Amino acid sequence: MIHTALIPWLDPETIIASAGPWALLVVCFIVFAETGLLVGFLLPGDTLLVISGLLSNPELVPPNGVFGVNVWLVSILIGLAAFAGGEVGYEIGHRGGPKVFERKESGVFSVKNVERTNAFFERFGGLTIILARFVPIVRTFAPVAAGVGHMKRRRYSLYNFIGALIWGFGLTMLGFVVSFIPPVAFIVREYIDIILLVAVGGTALITLWHYFSERHKAKKAAAAGEDVTTDENEAEHLALDPKIFERRADEH
Repeated sequence: MIHTALIPWLDPETIIASAGPWALLVVCFIVFAETGLLVGFLLPGDTLLVISGLLSNPELVPPNGVFGVNVWLVSILIGLAAFAGGEVGYEIGHRGGPKVFERKESGVFSVKNVERTNAFFERFGGLTIILARFVPIVRTFAPVAAGVGHMKRRRYSLYNFIGALIWGFGLTMLGFVVSFIPPVAFIVREYIDIILLVAVGGTALITLWHYFSERHKAKKAAAAGEDVTTDENEAEHLALDPKIFERRADEH
């Protein structure tokens, strides 16, 4: 294993010992935010889920994996966080209505992101709730768009549950299974400290990059004289027709 003894606070044992049960809580919050909060699109959920499963292997990170609990519990909690996030996102859209989209372009909101999400619904109908889990940005705005368009709650929750199960629980377990492949196990065992640093530092850097990139685009558009504020009428046009949610993927 490559050690970081010269910088004690970067040593994996120090990180794990300090994080304790909070490490899993942080991962669950990030997963929740990706679909429960409109700022969640800044967070790299897919990679985090696979790495969480990878580092839950007690053979690679003794004695009980990076979180100190069984991988099944890790996967279930992450899946529940994904489901809860989707339900909160729907509720925000359902209660707020089109007014949710009435805001100025910024590092956390873009009409293009909403339009991209709407395009998915127009193509795949209600199944977008499941498919969106694997598409960054769309998975953040899909629950809100479904709520604003008043997709039938029971139908939405069913699709949300299936999507959370496949994405949250499934990708975490996939990472765990992959960790038993000899070449992968060797890399994790030898470079665990680097992997931890990339998982933590990489998440922060990617989040900041997305934020400042979107913010720069918004400022550039404003400087060019473009309309960067979504008013009431424009917001109404972003609300989807409830019939779209009943459409099947093969209907165009």
